[in-house]
Amino acid sequence: MEPLSAHGLPRLSWIDTLYSNFNYTDGCEGEAAEDGKSHDGSETLPYIDESPTMSPQLCASQEPDRLSPTPAVSLLAGGDFEKGLEMKKLVLSGFLASEEIYINQLDALLLPMKPLKATATTSQPVLTMQQVETIFYKIQDIFEIHKEFYDALLPSIQQWDEKVTVGHLFSKLASQLGVYKAFVDNYKIALETAEKCSQANSQFQTISENLKVKGPKDSKDCTSISSMEALLYKPIDRVTRSTLVLHDLLKHTPKDHPDFPLLQDALRISQNFLSSINEEIDPRRTAVTTPKGEARQLVKDGFLVEVSESSRKLRHVFLFTDLLLCAKMKKTAVGRHQQYECKWYIPLADLTFQTLDETDSCPSIQVLPEYEIEEMKMKISVLKNEIQKEKKAPKGQSRVDRLRKKMNEQESWLLLHSPTIPFRIHNKHGKSFLFLLSSDYERSEWRESIQKLQKKDLQACVLSSVELQLLTSSCFKLRTVHNIPVTSNKDDDETPGLYGFLHVIVHSAQGFKESANLYCTLEVDSFGYFVSKAKTRVFRDTMEPQWNEEFEIELEGSQYLRILCYEKCYDKSMLNKDDNEIVDKIMGKGQVQLDPQTVQSKNWHMDVIEMNGIKVEFSMKFTSRDLSLKRTPSKKQSGVFGVKINVVTKRERSKVPFIVRQCIEEVEKRGIDEVGIYRISGVATDIQTLKSAFDTNTKDMLVMLSDMDINAIAGTFKLYFRELPEPLLTDRLYPAFMEGIALSDPAAKENCMKHLLRSLPDPNLMTFLTLLEHLKRVAEKEPVNKMSLHNLATVFGPTLLRPSESEITKAQHIMSASDIWSHDVMAQVQVLLYYLQHSPITFDELKRNTLYFSTDV
Repeated sequence: MEPLSAHGLPRLSWIDTLYSNFNYTDGCEGEAAEDGKSHDGSETLPYIDESPTMSPQLCASQEPDRLSPTPAVSLLAGGDFEKGLEMKKLVLSGFLASEEIYINQLDALLLPMKPLKATATTSQPVLTMQQVETIFYKIQDIFEIHKEFYDALLPSIQQWDEKVTVGHLFSKLASQLGVYKAFVDNYKIALETAEKCSQANSQFQTISENLKVKGPKDSKDCTSISSMEALLYKPIDRVTRSTLVLHDLLKHTPKDHPDFPLLQDALRISQNFLSSINEEIDPRRTAVTTPKGEARQLVKDGFLVEVSESSRKLRHVFLFTDLLLCAKMKKTAVGRHQQYECKWYIPLADLTFQTLDETDSCPSIQVLPEYEIEEMKMKISVLKNEIQKEKKAPKGQSRVDRLRKKMNEQESWLLLHSPTIPFRIHNKHGKSFLFLLSSDYERSEWRESIQKLQKKDLQACVLSSVELQLLTSSCFKLRTVHNIPVTSNKDDDETPGLYGFLHVIVHSAQGFKESANLYCTLEVDSFGYFVSKAKTRVFRDTMEPQWNEEFEIELEGSQYLRILCYEKCYDKSMLNKDDNEIVDKIMGKGQVQLDPQTVQSKNWHMDVIEMNGIKVEFSMKFTSRDLSLKRTPSKKQSGVFGVKINVVTKRERSKVPFIVRQCIEEVEKRGIDEVGIYRISGVATDIQTLKSAFDTNTKDMLVMLSDMDINAIAGTFKLYFRELPEPLLTDRLYPAFMEGIALSDPAAKENCMKHLLRSLPDPNLMTFLTLLEHLKRVAEKEPVNKMSLHNLATVFGPTLLRPSESEITKAQHIMSASDIWSHDVMAQVQVLLYYLQHSPITFDELKRNTLYFSTDV
């Protein structure tokens, strides 16, 4: 694995806030999120590692009104010179604004220095002269460097035109990084000295905790209070930001512009500087020495689900340069310092992965039914909605705290039970350990990180109990991932993610060294873990695949899109017994943040993900759920999509629409064994082609169907029901279905639910019964296609029942996009699931005179 990010920058993981707040303009926010400490108060360190999970691309600003550090589309790509320079000006303006804030932060840090120096020579010094010089070492020099840089850059932006050059300013700034090197070398001592002085002197403690930082010139009374520790971290943060802005400036600077070579030089110097810090790692990231006498360093850590004694346990796993350590957090009394307990460790020299020729059986992994997972998601969504309401209510804080606690428990449960992808490791004594991960991306990251370290000349190590205790204790300070990834751990002002539909076109890929059978998969995060949502066709025997395939992906609070590129393996001898599937080789993988401001524009947004020398080009646009779920009647009544079902059946002289019958026939003929049928997205362009063909009643319809990818046919089938001007189970009966499914008495529920079917118009009823029997046949193949009745109810329930009348939504309450996926959807799923689990129901049986309810609905 390359130690570079998608942008060619060293991968970084200095502190948690660094990769959640990479933006050029700090604004006037409080220092709570940037005080150099984790949520639990432990120190975080100026450390850069090569962990593949950290890259500047993951660190884009999460606030939509701020300038993203890495605009995904280069405006120069289309040869638009003026727009490119305008983007360059925007980047520079954002950086200049953050420079002003940075200078104010340095100024606030310097403010107490002079009086402290003055008192150092008196009979009652607050600090000694040596202590003052240690704490404020090089701050004055850094302040002067950036003040000079700011004063020179400001007029360039104020008098902007295409001839303005700034490269020489950045070049000079980069050449002065030696001052930063001296500052970084002293950083640890400066912090320790400040901490000791605060403990020994209450006067200094008051000073160091209440430093006033001025806001930007154009802001009104935007002074904030910050701690000395937080401000001492700012110079370390600044080098990274300067490196990021250089990357963006190059992106929007024509190669023949005089700035280009100067900016390139400045970027190279900055990158080399960051790499040099990486090599001279902070001593506090070293726990004990390895058998070869080298410093042991933490490379990667994260929360994983381990299968231990046939049950799932949440572990914090730490990958060091020479061993893998699995720990759990000890339960401690309130206010006590948290600690880890080591469950086991394996020296990397003794660690192996599953070999393909092993024949011993793999213990079965207990997987919860999909409907339990979906139900929990919906419960969490309802809680989120309640929390938002309580925040607005007077005196609602105590209830908010209770709801948050409940949501934390539910999200933790989801995190524990959702992962299903096995990741098994062994030691040399034959003992194996099994983790369950949520995605192939995550499994690949851990495997590649371990294999990269194993390429070095490692020696097996045996830790004494004292050494093991020391190493485990150090994990608390060393960790880079502090909290399990659940919403309740996030600050209120963090982005809630996107709810709705992401349209992605995977265009092409290049950079392969030899021809192969290639395809891509798409993953998005959902409730703290990643799920696979779409897969392109396999492009056979090529070095430059051209897919140009569009997918519609449902987002549930998602913040990231991942693309993985695979080489398809057709060799059945390569069967992996862990997951009982032929192992396809991951050629590369990458991730982009779904920035709401960029993605939510109505236009397509083009981007490139770079992965191990491979570039995958794709485009995306986003439709919010409240817009995408609206039923819009078709203006043309001659087609079938968006046309009432009784109009279509009457025109066709059929009981069930032709489109329903043909799609069912095709899926049962060649898609019933397809893994994830109806769940995996079909290619959107194929779906649109089929939609058009059905609407115009193309003569070659049957030939087209037989040639079309089965996921596209399944997608067209779902789209037909989604675009009906009113739901298949009708608007009129919707409230009654909601009441019927909530009945407790089984006999009353059965009577009511059957009576509701009898109340449907004949075309709706016949189509629904036909669909029910089809879905039951699909579920019979669950061991092969992984689609249970619960899965199918989750896919089709909202589509068949979601009301079309906006008045229904208004009558309940005005809901935000993220609230729509709530208890209403849960009830819609339960209605369909009830009928799917019921014994077969026939049209004739329902229409006979019976003892069912006869009251009007």
